[in-house]
Amino acid sequence: MWAAGRRWSRWERALLWGVLVAAWEATWGQLRYSIPEEMPKGSFVGDVAKDLGLQLPALGDSGVRILDKGRTQYFALHGKTRHLVTAKTLDREQLCKSVQQCVQRCEVLLEGEMHIYEIEVEITDINDNAPTFREAESELSISETTAPGSRFPLAQAHDPDSGLNSVQSYELSGDEHFSLLVLRASDGGEPARTGTARIRVSVLDANDNAPAFSQVEYTVRVPEDVPVGFTLVMVTATDADEGLNGCVKYSLNKITEIVSKSFQLDAETGAITLVRSLDFEEGDSYELNVQARDGGGLFDTAKVLIIVTDINDNLPEITVSSALSEISEAAQPGTVVALLHVQDRDSGKNGEVRCSLNGDVPFLLRSSRGSYYSVMTARELDREQVSEYNVTVRATDGGAWWWS
Repeated sequence: MWAAGRRWSRWERALLWGVLVAAWEATWGQLRYSIPEEMPKGSFVGDVAKDLGLQLPALGDSGVRILDKGRTQYFALHGKTRHLVTAKTLDREQLCKSVQQCVQRCEVLLEGEMHIYEIEVEITDINDNAPTFREAESELSISETTAPGSRFPLAQAHDPDSGLNSVQSYELSGDEHFSLLVLRASDGGEPARTGTARIRVSVLDANDNAPAFSQVEYTVRVPEDVPVGFTLVMVTATDADEGLNGCVKYSLNKITEIVSKSFQLDAETGAITLVRSLDFEEGDSYELNVQARDGGGLFDTAKVLIIVTDINDNLPEITVSSALSEISEAAQPGTVVALLHVQDRDSGKNGEVRCSLNGDVPFLLRSSRGSYYSVMTARELDREQVSEYNVTVRATDGGAWWWS
């Protein structure tokens, strides 16, 4: 018990707040757990029955289960203990890629009460990846007239881990004439992991003009169904020098793995083309940093922002979470006979779903929490008049397609 009138420490206040939040979430049918990635299949996540205050003897063998929505299940309920366990080894980098906070969700159905509990499990990062460079060795050309203190862009290392486990520092070392440098990237894990790249430096003759892009930033909007091979945008840089010092080559700088797999830059023309189909639901925008470098080592940079617009390429999906196979004719109006989940992966109006019942049936459809709908009796039933009903639910999104 907390003593009245005493001053609570910050730790005690935080603990009390955590207890109150957990109690509030359990009351409203939601639980949250946290586990590190790479735990083996069958690892304990949480005691769902205990945390929800459920009485196991009253549940029976099939009174509570995880809803199957037709997608990969990452969690399962273990036997009669109803402990939530991992259904497979979870790799945070594969599940969430560049997302900072990796949260996976599942829903537990208590069939006797027709009540659904939402569970959120945060997959925390471990330092299981080392920093890597796209190229193990690269060249850097510097004019002999370069002033001391000048800065030159170097390749960034990529580490799919997050937070402190990702890249935290760089260290550059080399000989006294810096003709050969070693760039070392280190993450913040314990112990730290490192990756290296070799940089060969060439000193060139004077080059008094640098390339200049026609725009500092290029912005292009494309629908997600644009065909592979389509030229999205063409960047242009000019150089007033002649010969090798005026010859401009284009390259991508500081790009992510998904950008390198989705887009291709022509080094000669500056044309950026699509090499992999876009999906608005996977990514709605991409940022590319383009560098124009002349033969003398001078360069300019420009940003290219590719904005992907959504099209109605996903059908609404209806999942029957729970349903009765038979009902008494004495059932009162408002009796729930089925619980449905409706979703559409599109966004905006294309993802807005409306549901309705087909035909003249003694049932009605009522929206429940979130994207759930309940099918319930609208009036008293008479078995002698009609002994069986086929109920069709139609889901229609804001686009031109429908599915039932």
